[in-house]
Amino acid sequence: MQTNFTLAQLADPNIAEADKILRSCVHCGFCTATCPTYVLLGDELDSPRGRIYLIKEMLEHDRPATAEVVKHIDRCLSCLACMTTCPSSVHYMHLVDHGRVHIEKTFRRPFLDRAMRALLAWLMPHPARFRLALAAVPLAKPLAPLIAALGMKRIAAMLRLAPWWTPRAAPLGSRTIPAKGRNKSRNKGRVALMSGCVDQVVAPAIRQATIRLLTRHGIAVVLAEGEACCGSLSHHMGREAEALSFVRNNIDAWTREIDKGLDAILITASGCGTTVKDYGYMLRNDPAYAEKAAKVSALAQDISEYMAKLGLAKPKRASGRVVAYHSACSMQHGQQIDREPRELLAKAGFTVKEVPEGHLCCGSAGTYNMLQPAIASLLARRKAANIEKINPEIVATGNIGCMVQIASATAIPVVHTVELLDWATGGPKPAALATKGFA
Repeated sequence: MQTNFTLAQLADPNIAEADKILRSCVHCGFCTATCPTYVLLGDELDSPRGRIYLIKEMLEHDRPATAEVVKHIDRCLSCLACMTTCPSSVHYMHLVDHGRVHIEKTFRRPFLDRAMRALLAWLMPHPARFRLALAAVPLAKPLAPLIAALGMKRIAAMLRLAPWWTPRAAPLGSRTIPAKGRNKSRNKGRVALMSGCVDQVVAPAIRQATIRLLTRHGIAVVLAEGEACCGSLSHHMGREAEALSFVRNNIDAWTREIDKGLDAILITASGCGTTVKDYGYMLRNDPAYAEKAAKVSALAQDISEYMAKLGLAKPKRASGRVVAYHSACSMQHGQQIDREPRELLAKAGFTVKEVPEGHLCCGSAGTYNMLQPAIASLLARRKAANIEKINPEIVATGNIGCMVQIASATAIPVVHTVELLDWATGGPKPAALATKGFA
């Protein structure tokens, strides 16, 4: 694609990067076949190619974003299926992220839109605030249909997705959990485990299962003091300064542990993992953090990626249960991890089935299912229908957002992949299965 940025514009490293990305696009249109919004809406401007043109025009002319541009960029899920499909390796993720920052700086959204985004950014990355807000859900959740009928569809979507009750997390007792076994020779490594923000409130069992699984396999686990949200929720809303504040905070927290000796930084939410692996890029121009950020990104791994290298112990119970594995977009497209979770589940004794249209997003996408509830709902129903076609007993996935989104559209129990691996190798039965009467 031909671009026409001035030399003055190209002096900005972000514009220079955008120019490089734009020039790599050859207009082939392969991306349209795998873009969820284009598949649903059939509008060229709701395809990656269309959005690339919109961002190009906006950045080249250094003009404020228009309502039309904002509408189509906001509809992008950042599922990154287009990057998997693209034969020219166009780095759409960095381009759309830059476009969102430009929108946030130059476009004044309607009041209710601004308020909703500010609420999500203030609430969701902060576990204490989020937990407190969820305490009101049992009273407010039954009102969701009425709230939707009154036109407040985003608030209604928030209530529909919110859990009826907030599970209590068992106290860990220490921020450092040693590997199991009497002999130090069994200790195979030391890792930092990211606690996250939303998942430690909505599904603390994921962290607990991960710790059990790792320590059972000879790995010592540390929960870094001061670690917080990865920054992706703010990042995908174009709130650059806010996102980078989270990023620097985590780099500082993990660097303290890296200095003590760390084999990996493990993440159980694939959306967070995609962002943490991009820390090096996000702070590439920050002289104080560039090197530390690159080191953190190099150590970041998804839990399934790490367990595949470590090797799974022989399962204590070979259930043979049929599992539909939903590969989260941030897993298969963002991190290019596809084979490892399936192989781990199979080694753990489960019968793994492929989900039809597995490349298409479920509609969760961070805050997308609350900011774009109509499109997200269509995608959730489509994903649930495809899952139900293969008649599984369990749905497994590696991202908390996908778990909540899919569970809102099907009665089949949805659990995190690591919960099944923990169960198979000696851990307790996942709560979602216990409530469904699984033996």
